Amino acid sequence: MKSRELENVLCIPTSEATKELAQNWSIPLTCLDDNSVIDVAIDGADEVDQPHLNLVKGRGGALLREKLVAEASKVFVVVTDISKMQSVGLGTSGAFPVEIIQFCHKHIIRNILSLPSLPASKKGVLRMKDKSGDNIPYVTDNGNFIVDLFFDQALEDAPQVAAELTNVVGVVEHGLFLDMTTAVVVATNEDVNCIWKTNAP
Repeated sequence: MKSRELENVLCIPTSEATKELAQNWSIPLTCLDDNSVIDVAIDGADEVDQPHLNLVKGRGGALLREKLVAEASKVFVVVTDISKMQSVGLGTSGAFPVEIIQFCHKHIIRNILSLPSLPASKKGVLRMKDKSGDNIPYVTDNGNFIVDLFFDQALEDAPQVAAELTNVVGVVEHGLFLDMTTAVVVATNEDVNCIWKTNAP
């Protein structure tokens, strides 16, 4: 793209860091305000369930913008490796991120942890900026906090979890990407496979 051999392509970054990197490589950029429909979005994932291809995303902190772009895309392709594939459900391989406003964040976290659809054994940890011990909360590109939820067992009803999280006042977005994926490209030590959603175009 920098050499202009690939023409008529505009890209939408999902974080300020990605935007800066793209600008350094002279990649032409746009935004959803100017282009509300995207031909294809390509992204990674923290967890992918089989066979539904639902996702957990956002451990990098950009879940809100990533979901906006994925939702606006005609085709959403996830590129990952075999370690991210889950056969027993979502929510057990690491942090399940939820973006929340800064105001009264402890109150919001308590309300999140009280949701009946979450596994009985759970904890919520406010994400910190670094591990230096300075106790400075991580702030997203949107000016919000992230609470990382940890579960001892997989989510039994991911759609219900998504609905309940959305209804918590102060929750901006959550890391469940449900019924959005067109295909998942999975790398193993031996080869690369593409898994298509059953009703993909």
